[in-house]
Amino acid sequence: MKMNLKKWLVLSSLPVLFGVASCSNSGGSAGKSSVTGWEYNNTKNGGFEVRPYSGQVTGPGLVLIQGGTFVMGNTETDVLYDYHSVPRRTTVSSFYMDETEVANVHYREYVYWLFRVFGTDFPEVVKKALPDTLVWRDELAYNEPYVEYYFRHPSYNYYPVVGVNWLQANDFAAWRSDRVNERILIDRGVLAENPSQIGNDNFNTESYLQGQYEGAAGKRPMKDLNPAGSGTRKVQMEDGIMLPSYRLPTEAEWEYAAIAAIGNQPANGEERVTDRRIYPWNGTSTRYPKVGNWQGEFLANFKRGRGDNMGIAGKLNDNADITAPVKSFIPNDYGLFNMAGNVSEWVMDVYRPMTSTDMNDFRSYRGNQFKTKVTDADGKPVEKDSLGKISYRMVTKEESQNRRNYRDGEVRNYIDGDEVSNVDYKFATSSLVNDDARVYKGGSWKDRAYFIAPGSRRYLDQALSTDDIGFRCTMDRLGSPAGNEFKGGNHYKETGARKYRGK
Repeated sequence: MKMNLKKWLVLSSLPVLFGVASCSNSGGSAGKSSVTGWEYNNTKNGGFEVRPYSGQVTGPGLVLIQGGTFVMGNTETDVLYDYHSVPRRTTVSSFYMDETEVANVHYREYVYWLFRVFGTDFPEVVKKALPDTLVWRDELAYNEPYVEYYFRHPSYNYYPVVGVNWLQANDFAAWRSDRVNERILIDRGVLAENPSQIGNDNFNTESYLQGQYEGAAGKRPMKDLNPAGSGTRKVQMEDGIMLPSYRLPTEAEWEYAAIAAIGNQPANGEERVTDRRIYPWNGTSTRYPKVGNWQGEFLANFKRGRGDNMGIAGKLNDNADITAPVKSFIPNDYGLFNMAGNVSEWVMDVYRPMTSTDMNDFRSYRGNQFKTKVTDADGKPVEKDSLGKISYRMVTKEESQNRRNYRDGEVRNYIDGDEVSNVDYKFATSSLVNDDARVYKGGSWKDRAYFIAPGSRRYLDQALSTDDIGFRCTMDRLGSPAGNEFKGGNHYKETGARKYRGK
């Protein structure tokens, strides 16, 4: 659930469009520790700060997806006999998700920032981020106008970006995280706007938190209550001001959000777990079912059949020959657009055919690569790199040998051992299924209806891109899974030992 914007602006007393609701920079209201009795936020008591916190505010472009349990992997019929969408029940934690796919204009904003900051000294950074517009080229079709215009022309500003591989999508999410957090600090007065950032002198959330980025000081710095401090300080994680990172969704998160079974729950609060959906909407049809002007119209942008991408003149069935604007068609019950059709979407997971047989039933995900900061002899992070980022390295087997919950940093090939990345298909041996094979979901403008079911899954090498795969971002929900208006756990009015003793 989104926090009411007007309510938050009153609490913050700042013209902030997004950020975290908390008290002013004065240190917040007084309170006492329930375990020591010492007063918080008091310089005379040592200055330990506990800042009042009203909950995580929804970041730009996101909607709250309340988590829960669902059956993952459902499709109509396994017509392709892939046997890799075996249904199993799993639980997804609450998270935030983009209401639409990332559009061309959003990605151009990203490329422009890279050019402005790194274009002079590190042009390869800009080149690495550019989408591959040649994905539109076809030997037996005239698609050259899309090669030239789709990404750049304003006619397609709010069409989903394509030609972006999995690696590029992750880089975009990381960049977006830093720009959102920088904007939060600027709007709070902690930092001042600095459009002259060049090279490694650019805002990076990790670098800032590690004290390796100063930036231009704002007019309202954080007050330091430490009696031995300088009087002012940087924002810390404990302040709850900056947002968690944007990232790609896991396969489980994406499928759960697409199904949107929250719309099937009765108003009386009963728990209904038997209903399932084939598509992001109820029913078995891909057409609008209700009587009215829209009855019979397609509910998603997909290919009806061979040679039929949009219907006949005067009666275009989805009004889209290729992709459609990101806010086309009816959003699902979470308010998400185009979770079926338009473009398929990258997810975080490494592909394995039998994912369901070895994955955790809570926050299911395959693809972990556990990392830790590169530190110096004193245990402090080494100097940020030439792009302004904190350096990380893989966790080694030696470092994790005494752990019970993990034994290595590289676990993408957990259990299967990656078997030299080869799969025997009777007629040939394929090397496509390996640790670089990433799952994509949702079906696209060039797919038949079978692939727009959320349970369907396909894969592609993380360094490749196509004209029908895009992406959207997610963000972790911190705190109560039901939203800021609700506490975590159940809280009963009748409390106290007497009640439990039957008195």
